[in-house]
Amino acid sequence: MLKTLWNATAILIGLTVVTGFVYPLSVTAVAAVVFPRQAQGSVIEVDGKPVGSELIGQPFEDPKYFWGRPSATGPFPNNPMAGSGTNQGPTNPVLVEAVQGRITRLKEADPGNDKPVPVDLVTASGSGLDPHISPAAAEYQVSRVARVRGIAPEKVKELVAAHTEAPQLGFLGQARVHVLKLNLALDRQ
Repeated sequence: MLKTLWNATAILIGLTVVTGFVYPLSVTAVAAVVFPRQAQGSVIEVDGKPVGSELIGQPFEDPKYFWGRPSATGPFPNNPMAGSGTNQGPTNPVLVEAVQGRITRLKEADPGNDKPVPVDLVTASGSGLDPHISPAAAEYQVSRVARVRGIAPEKVKELVAAHTEAPQLGFLGQARVHVLKLNLALDRQ
């Protein structure tokens, strides 16, 4: 019995060292050499200062910026340590109330806009961290951003088009707009 206990303990310690330390450190080292930018979080920098990640949405509230998808992470928006969906179904009164509140906020920010509100502006993604919106969601916000910034809507549309990413490999997923990159381009205008 003691021999079996000793063997089990030795295996536990050995596997803990291999799977808990050796393997993660090896993968991290290889990633740092082969994919250094991605291994460091795909950080976006402006003037040498980090402003966000290509992989995680940023909260924008100012009307002069494009707004991304609502975050499902709480209590802090876009918290990568708490990424997950809300798990609220379409008949859940909490979800219905949240969506109505988001629609109201969008309409208040741009009262002259009578277009239907795209669903991705009022619902969170599966991870709650999505940095992208659909081209329709960007188009919906063009008039507000142009008006607040005093820029011609055509110029804002050009920036949206320039920051619209095609589906991966040309056929996987849908076209999308990276909100942080678009907002950074607006700030450079």
